[in-house]
Amino acid sequence: MLNKSKKDPELYYYFNTKGDKRWMFRHKYYDEFGIRQEKKQQGFHTEKEAHKVLLKIKVETLRGATKQVQFSNYTVAQWFDTWYKTYKKSWKVTTRTQRESAIRLHIKPLLGHYKLANLDRITYQNKFINRLLEEKQSSTVETLHNIFKIGINSAVEEEIIPKNRFNKLRIRNEEEENFVANSGLEENYLEAHEVVKLLNKAKEIINITGFSLLLLLVYTGLRRGEAHGLRWNNIDMDNRKLTVERTRDHKGVRPPKTKNSYRTIDLDEPAIDQLKKYKTWCKKILLSFGRHLKEDDYIFISYQTGKPLSDNTINNALDRVTKRTGIKRITPHGLRHTHATILLNDKENRLNIEDVAERLGDTPQEIQNTYKHVLPERKKETAHLFTEILVSAETK
Repeated sequence: MLNKSKKDPELYYYFNTKGDKRWMFRHKYYDEFGIRQEKKQQGFHTEKEAHKVLLKIKVETLRGATKQVQFSNYTVAQWFDTWYKTYKKSWKVTTRTQRESAIRLHIKPLLGHYKLANLDRITYQNKFINRLLEEKQSSTVETLHNIFKIGINSAVEEEIIPKNRFNKLRIRNEEEENFVANSGLEENYLEAHEVVKLLNKAKEIINITGFSLLLLLVYTGLRRGEAHGLRWNNIDMDNRKLTVERTRDHKGVRPPKTKNSYRTIDLDEPAIDQLKKYKTWCKKILLSFGRHLKEDDYIFISYQTGKPLSDNTINNALDRVTKRTGIKRITPHGLRHTHATILLNDKENRLNIEDVAERLGDTPQEIQNTYKHVLPERKKETAHLFTEILVSAETK
């Protein structure tokens, strides 16, 4: 038997089979189609607790968020089953297989019983991310985390939940941290012949986004965040120029690192040709998501969502390619060091330190300090060059 509360006509108390007093609410509202619905929830221990939830439901229905009310008891398992069943035919076979496996083997076992609307970052971190990190590599956990975020973004788009609480959560990559901590600059760059091998294999085994980003980092020496912050209007295809105006990573979008980082640099034919191909691909991908490419869109996007790429994607791509080629492992920042080292090692000394500093967005002093291992070789070349000039003068 239900007994009305004096506090709210939709609030009731009752006694369960053990004789304990419990509270519940029954809220009537109209959904987006004008159909009368009822939302009820019981089992509250206090009137205050039940009333607090009821007031939240009322606010949501008043502001038109009726779907959030309707699906407020949906579990994570129910949503991901619905998401997969609804959209699987629009995904590539490999994507469909990967997501089905992630949902069945990881998301549902670890998070399935939680209510979708109530799952918070702390619970997600402890019960999903930390549990996975105990037995899997961080790159694998990153992939599973990305699949979860895509599913949650879809729930937001369907207006079932108001926002994605997990977008800014970053997976700590201990392997990457240890590698950076234990390796000096001398190990964190590639020779020219290794770059050729790297790019050839990358074109063969990774998707066009990963390859285009990798090639651009190699050919320009951009910082990873600078590349992620590029928009199409930062590329002048006709004049083969690229302008750095911002940096973007898991912390958000912000100005470049220093005032010298604001710069415009020249692009060579391989980089321009690849960007043209990639832009055509981006237009097709965005159309599949019902969007047209705009010049102020970020350049590097995910084929799975059409949204800007996460800043860990290049790590996974680079690791995969170096393992397949047998080339020593380097970090994404190592591609910047590779670009600089190759230029500074030029036997003909066609670029001076100021030229390289301007291209990288550094000062000449920073180049001097960072690339001490290269500059002595240049000094030797300069000495040889001076001798050659004198010998040449004697023979005239």
